[in-house]
Amino acid sequence: MVEPVTIKICGIKTLELLDVAIDAGADMVGFVHFMRSPRHVSIEDVATLISAARGRVETCVLLVNPDNSCVAEVAALGPDFIQLHGPESPHRVETIRAEAGVEIIKAVPIGSAEDVAHVQSFAEVADRILLDAKPPKGADRPGGLGDTFDWNLLKGLDPSIPFMLSGGLTPQTVAEAIRTVRPFGVDVSSGVETAPGVKDKRLIEAFIRNARVAG
Repeated sequence: MVEPVTIKICGIKTLELLDVAIDAGADMVGFVHFMRSPRHVSIEDVATLISAARGRVETCVLLVNPDNSCVAEVAALGPDFIQLHGPESPHRVETIRAEAGVEIIKAVPIGSAEDVAHVQSFAEVADRILLDAKPPKGADRPGGLGDTFDWNLLKGLDPSIPFMLSGGLTPQTVAEAIRTVRPFGVDVSSGVETAPGVKDKRLIEAFIRNARVAG
């Protein structure tokens, strides 16, 4: 029996939208703690959101190249996962996982066959791999920034490595993405927004509904 696809709604900033995502059937929710992101939430708000989500849905806090004190501060809040979305090396990922005592999702930007080959180096040190579009040159923050990448590149990925797919997914494209790429999970942020950082209830519901039909 094929496992249903894991659906993650990232960049949740309010208790109201947390409830929307949970009620719509999300498996995971993500909170961004990174000042340059329009989805940034403070440590105090992350604590409130994790507390409200506990026992209802898996939680993930997204960090970018965090220092040890930031990792410790976030780990103390008890999220299910810490997502590392910066230029962290495999050794740094392994160190953070050991020190935090929290499962790690490592986001790997994909823009070439060389990037796909690099995924293998994180497979042993992270609990989950998330493949995202490589940001354009000169971007001030990581992530696909609403862009997709060429899914054909993933034909070069070791099929034994399970991964979550991110990067430019929307309610209109998620079903095709699931059928084409066969990830174990999908992750969306800007694709369910009406403006940067502004999530939309109907788009969240449509994304999850369409993902469920496909996966």
